[in-house]
Amino acid sequence: MLSFKKAVVLSLACLTLFFLFKSHHQTSAPTFRNANDLPRPTAWKPESEKQQAAHTPDTDKAFNTPDAARKKPKTQVSLDALQQKPLREQLEYQFPYDIDAKTPAYIWQTWKYTPAQGEFSDTLREAEASWTTHHPSFVHEVITDNVAVHLIRHLYASVPQVLEAYIALPLPVLKADFFRYLILLARGGIYSDIDTSALKSAADWIPHDVPSNSYGMVIGIEADPDRPDWADWYRRRIQFCQWTIQSKPGHPVLVDVVANITLETLKRKKLGTLTKDHTGVIEFTGPAVWTDSIFDYFNNPDYFDMSTSKGNITWQNFTGMTAPKKVGDVIVLPITSFSPGIKTMGAGEDDDPMAFVKHQFEGTWKPESERHIGETYG
Repeated sequence: MLSFKKAVVLSLACLTLFFLFKSHHQTSAPTFRNANDLPRPTAWKPESEKQQAAHTPDTDKAFNTPDAARKKPKTQVSLDALQQKPLREQLEYQFPYDIDAKTPAYIWQTWKYTPAQGEFSDTLREAEASWTTHHPSFVHEVITDNVAVHLIRHLYASVPQVLEAYIALPLPVLKADFFRYLILLARGGIYSDIDTSALKSAADWIPHDVPSNSYGMVIGIEADPDRPDWADWYRRRIQFCQWTIQSKPGHPVLVDVVANITLETLKRKKLGTLTKDHTGVIEFTGPAVWTDSIFDYFNNPDYFDMSTSKGNITWQNFTGMTAPKKVGDVIVLPITSFSPGIKTMGAGEDDDPMAFVKHQFEGTWKPESERHIGETYG
């Protein structure tokens, strides 16, 4: 029989071994505290595309992006010191990107009125309600112009340049464009225009074999005009849709587009060239600048290993898509997903398995230059 002293010694030894074993084997998922810590997961492609791999351009090699060394989290800095840093660094610090986090269950929309107001158009009620119907557990907010400025003042209080730029924008359409990037950068979730209808839950947008911690943004193709006069209709040969975007907060693409718009707005304000001319909206805040930020990200060596590629990722990597592609941490959906029923550019109908969001386009399909402005003013 053990003496009391021997029993105590034996217990202490067992406890020591237990804690040593636990500390040796315990692991946890890495948390990425800023945009530069983004992991480079391997590209995902559906089986139909894997079978055609031999026929894809050499630049598709860049889609296979291995994990890279991850930087240590940034140390805490004072507000005064932070505001002396470049705008992109300020945004990265204030809105850190964590790819392991869940995509927030928010749906953001903007309009002149909320559904609770009598002035809210009956023609929009069914479309607006569809988002709640397909996402009953989500927080669904329709933000008016008056509320938007206060929300941005709150979210971007520590980055005053952003608020200054938002207030300086002279057109509602410019503010509406800017707001979608700002709310997603700060809070994440889904942004979708008020004249869109959800056809399926966002849970169905993602292939089931793609882990939630391997992607941080979901975008769709808006335009793939394979015709000689494509430039008469669109600003980019492949154009990414910005009427519906899903993202985790802090995504590097959002940092880039917010910084670009902020700096360009403040530059024009200083030069006195901010005008109410609608002709430059698409390049200034719309789908052109959005598309450019996405391609800049895809070809940024800070995030992607381009060493095995013979060239940049370009529109050629996305033309003719009929199934999703995963580029790093971005899932790109084909044109059918957010533009079903437009009867052009290979888009399927509303009942297509890949049709997720219906955009009304005021009832008919029309050139982008007319569409973008008309929707904002109703």
